[in-house]
Amino acid sequence: MDNEALVPFNASKPNIARAYDYMLGGKDNFAADRELAARMLEIYPLAGVLARENRAFLARAVEYVSRQGVAQFIDVGSGLPTSPSTHEAASGVNPSARVVYVDNDPVVITHTSALPAAGHSVAAVPGDVRRPDLVLASAELTEMISLDEPVCVILAMILHFFEPAQAGDIVARFVRAIAPGSFLIISVGINNAPGLADRVTTAYTAGALHVHDRHQIAGYFTGLEVVEPGLTEVRRWRPTRLAAVTPSRPADVLGGVGRKTA
Repeated sequence: MDNEALVPFNASKPNIARAYDYMLGGKDNFAADRELAARMLEIYPLAGVLARENRAFLARAVEYVSRQGVAQFIDVGSGLPTSPSTHEAASGVNPSARVVYVDNDPVVITHTSALPAAGHSVAAVPGDVRRPDLVLASAELTEMISLDEPVCVILAMILHFFEPAQAGDIVARFVRAIAPGSFLIISVGINNAPGLADRVTTAYTAGALHVHDRHQIAGYFTGLEVVEPGLTEVRRWRPTRLAAVTPSRPADVLGGVGRKTA
């Protein structure tokens, strides 16, 4: 793939993947990333909780898809490979699972390429989620993934960086390209408090954030068979133990899994 998709590395500029890594307790971040995370946590103290809940949801969703017999995963906008990672969850069910991580951050590509499984069952591909066709045509991706067979595309905590119409188009283009029997895993941040949404989008300096509502996110699964329990808060999606009853939050993360049947 043309490496123009990569964003030039700049440690003084905050990056969402590294800020997210910091909230998850990782060490692959810089002062600017930690400052961005601190601003988000000051505005919404549950931001770190949501990051951890999303990571746990992703692992459960990948395990579920793996148990359906899918052994190929494309994690787009993957961020740094923080545990539990996609390849850890997939290989825990099927040791032969293959995972391609796609990101436009050169730090992500470097760290992912250094994983012990890299070159065997894991690949790191520079790419831009806005260009699904180029991502899927990448030689690095097609060396490991066969799009003629069922695959799972993951778009976790990335679609809210785009306006809803563009996010829907991105999803639709990925769905059109994958074979019947394939799966789609999505998680998207939502904000139910307009005042909070304004504060978060203003303070977020690593790019643009857009508010998506539940109806719009549900629309991203158009044409797919949505797996039970449907689109829900990520902490409530097939939890390994009974989820505690929590009041409605002013901001949360919705997640779901869909299967392409035709």
